[in-house]
Amino acid sequence: MALDIEIIETKNTKSLKQHKVAAYARVSTEKDTMLHSLSAQVSYYSKLIQSNPSWRYCGVYSDNGLTGTKENRPEFQRLLKDCLDGKIDMIITKSISRFSRNTVILLEKVRMLKDKGIDVYFEEQNIHTMSNEGELMLTLLASFAQAESKSVSDNCKWRIHSAYKEGEQINIRRLFGYHVKKGILTINPDEAKIVQEIFSQYANGTSALKLARTLNEQGTTGNWTDRRVRKVLHNEKYIGDTLLQKRFVNNHLDKRLITNQNELPKYYVRNSHPAIISRELFAKVQEKLKENRSTSIPKSTEKHVLYDKVVCGLCHKHYIRKKLRGKYFWQCHTYFYEGKDKCPNKKVPEEVLMKIYKKEHKTLQEIVVLGDGRLQVRLDHKTYNKKWSYRPERKKNGTKTSN
Repeated sequence: MALDIEIIETKNTKSLKQHKVAAYARVSTEKDTMLHSLSAQVSYYSKLIQSNPSWRYCGVYSDNGLTGTKENRPEFQRLLKDCLDGKIDMIITKSISRFSRNTVILLEKVRMLKDKGIDVYFEEQNIHTMSNEGELMLTLLASFAQAESKSVSDNCKWRIHSAYKEGEQINIRRLFGYHVKKGILTINPDEAKIVQEIFSQYANGTSALKLARTLNEQGTTGNWTDRRVRKVLHNEKYIGDTLLQKRFVNNHLDKRLITNQNELPKYYVRNSHPAIISRELFAKVQEKLKENRSTSIPKSTEKHVLYDKVVCGLCHKHYIRKKLRGKYFWQCHTYFYEGKDKCPNKKVPEEVLMKIYKKEHKTLQEIVVLGDGRLQVRLDHKTYNKKWSYRPERKKNGTKTSN
């Protein structure tokens, strides 16, 4: 008897499981050409992911104007968080240098993602980190990317030093009292009058603190403090001169500006731009500053354990220690001296930071305030995020104090 075989085709109502795929793009400057490049990257990856039926589009994360040698890039951090939260299975990025130019950071993050089963695909190098040979190739190529970053940094330094020797002003973006366009300073008449008044009143005995209060009461642009007033009074640019290379970048990885304490030559350029203050008045004010400094009560030279360890994740300046109503807190340098419109990051109670310090002080590098209710704790061997919340104190009448 012949067998009668019928093929029964299964009706697969469920589609194959889609991989949750996102892309990461970055450019290191905010120039128009770079922003156009970033826009093109975002558009390209959006179309690439959405055109693959086995992939589910989870977005394109992009950072602009941020260097790849640093870890605290907002969108990069958001991408990592979403990966750890199970929202992403695979990341696509153009090249190793777009993901990170720091070999240590690159391998640390890739290994962390690999442990969670998340693949990173570097398109230009054709490397999948989940493959057997992926990490070996990645280590070699990442080292080349870091070396390239150092080479670019060295070339930039050479150009800057050459410009300094010629008396050119580099990287000056704004200066109260002047309009700044392509490094050229021209006087802002309205602000120049305020600068002249600051110098004149200080020379006649008005304190820096009283001047700051008056400027704030008058609604003068920015947040004025006695320290900001003294910075104006010390600034040689108001007599038309420029001292170049007051600060410099410490290395190509951290890219942190530090004060030049004679590690590198400085260049003093006379009559580099129009003056607002006469040399006679400036000299009189410098003598007055010197007198006031010598008669002031000396402050303790002992630095706090958190000094230089708390960094703003938005503007990348250090946090500074302040006291309010008997309690200490740490606030972004930019926020405190230039106002909330320049950097909106929140202040952090010292007790929150000290808990981390007491636990991690042996290997603590820095604490980054990310601006979204998280602190990024960077240790010698690892990095992790910690949530925190600011609970305003209640006054006796039940009203809250604001941040």
